[in-house]
Amino acid sequence: MRRLPSLNAVRFFDVAARSLNLSAAAAELCVTHSAVSHQVRQLEDWLGCSLFVRHAGGVRLTAAGERLQAAAGQALDQLERCCADLAGAAGATELVLGAPGSFLANWLIPRLASFEAAHPEIRLHLHTCGELDALDKQRVDALIVSGRDWPRTIAATVLFEDRVGPVCIPSLAAGLRRPLDVAGLALLHTKSSPRAWPTWGESQGLDDPAFAKGRQFDHLPLMLEAAAAGLGIAVAPSMLVAREIESQRLLAPFGFVACGASFACCVLKARAEQPELRSLCEWLSKQSGTSD
Repeated sequence: MRRLPSLNAVRFFDVAARSLNLSAAAAELCVTHSAVSHQVRQLEDWLGCSLFVRHAGGVRLTAAGERLQAAAGQALDQLERCCADLAGAAGATELVLGAPGSFLANWLIPRLASFEAAHPEIRLHLHTCGELDALDKQRVDALIVSGRDWPRTIAATVLFEDRVGPVCIPSLAAGLRRPLDVAGLALLHTKSSPRAWPTWGESQGLDDPAFAKGRQFDHLPLMLEAAAAGLGIAVAPSMLVAREIESQRLLAPFGFVACGASFACCVLKARAEQPELRSLCEWLSKQSGTSD
């Protein structure tokens, strides 16, 4: 009899270890943040050691966590390939699509069944990611990300205009009467968009040094969790906070304004004419309503 922990706990750990962000892992797995925390804690209890070190900016792997990530990733990859062979899907082309976790949860995953029905010849794997270098390093085949000036090596299919605005819990929103009022609150930032607050301030005709100050987070999902906990007010793209706004977990007291950037599906120009990548970009364009 094999002495192994829960396979589900190992799977949750593998996603969390890749993103180093429990909120982003929850979005990729389509579960709650607490569900990921519970599975990781269950695995740590079974092993009798810590796998993550929690800190203000997120989590990092312990030495034990790094060992387990290497073993779990290899084992799960092998298991996935075997299952694909047995299911008769070995002939399908596999693509890895990266995107921010909130985008995956709020927009892409609800439409995934439509893509699979339209393109049974493509097996699409989702990966929480928001950095263009993931394409150069071949961690992903395509990447949905917000930007405006794309590198010369990138072919970008524009999907949506990026609109941003302040978001916070209802009790904080109730005290905001004019845009300048937010400068007196604790402002929340992400490392990936350090100019988000100053850019929004400029759109309102404001140039206040306070917009460059505040608490910084590694990833947008973590920043939104902090905003939902009442730790301050965040500025975020409307596309990535749609679920929180709909549930009124967060409010957007001043709405959203164009920031000059757009969400686009990016691929390397050297691969842009590959049939599977072209099909993916065309499908995303139709889903976003930007195709002719």
